[in-house]
Amino acid sequence: MENQRKITIFAAVKQNKRMKAISTKKAPAAIGPYSQAIQVGNLVYTSGQIPIDPATGTFVEGGIKEQTRQSLSNVRAILGEAGLSMANVVKTTVFLADMADFAEMNAVYAEFFAEPYPARSAVAAKSLPKGALVEIEVVATIE
Repeated sequence: MENQRKITIFAAVKQNKRMKAISTKKAPAAIGPYSQAIQVGNLVYTSGQIPIDPATGTFVEGGIKEQTRQSLSNVRAILGEAGLSMANVVKTTVFLADMADFAEMNAVYAEFFAEPYPARSAVAAKSLPKGALVEIEVVATIE
């Protein structure tokens, strides 16, 4: 049992050495015990970004279009800190407070990506942090 515990601890330490936190002041600071993004190998995983303007610390004014634009701008800033762009994104997950907002979100989303578009999931969430209408997370690859 003791050997298993040592192996588990060693694996956790080894994993943490492979993980690199990515942080920028150009996106909202994490509001809990998590990183804005983590790089592991050639992949970068962002935490979900809600529409907080990092300059003011408050939500952008407006509806789903403005909130989607700010959320994706926050994602872009985090990727930029890692030396990446939206072209490096291979997967996105979009959380919507109301699936009726999908078309408007999608119109703004299309402004941030070009073909080949990343794979995407879009799901309705009962509620999002701080009452946001949208939250977006991505996985990007380092080429």
